[in-house]
Amino acid sequence: MTSAPNDAVLAAMVRVDHAGEFGAVRIYDGQLAILGRTAVGDDLRAMRDQECEHLATFADILARRRVRPTALLPLWHFAGFALGAATALMGKEAAMACTQAVEDSVVAHYGNQIAALGETEPDLRTTIIRIQGEEQAHGDHAVAAGAKRAPAYALVYHSIRLGCRTAIAISQKF
Repeated sequence: MTSAPNDAVLAAMVRVDHAGEFGAVRIYDGQLAILGRTAVGDDLRAMRDQECEHLATFADILARRRVRPTALLPLWHFAGFALGAATALMGKEAAMACTQAVEDSVVAHYGNQIAALGETEPDLRTTIIRIQGEEQAHGDHAVAAGAKRAPAYALVYHSIRLGCRTAIAISQKF
């Protein structure tokens, strides 16, 4: 039987989930600034819209649980947009590699949270499971749209995964 995570652990979970969804919206904003009028613009907008819904969900959870958001939102505001724009400038496939890397990181992160929650916090767990599935769909779409054909794919993918793991770790604390 899994013991319930304490309040500090739960606060860190929802804080980092909110920060991650905020960052995802900003990544799509950056990609759309470059690729919004291209053939992939509609797909990027659709994924961004879903990330906005995820962000609103976690903003609501933060408020209900009286958890402060990360103090690093201004950094994620800039960094997310810059990452999205930079990968979009490299081309559609690099933008999709970025999406794949971010979503793979998020899916793994949510999987860890789901395991940590066990059968405790059923509403939060159900929300995370739903959002995890939607993030997996974004990653799958990115692969189908050519992510692995990006220039320097391995470097782009692994660098972004490292950045995501770092952002997760520090957003939990600050």
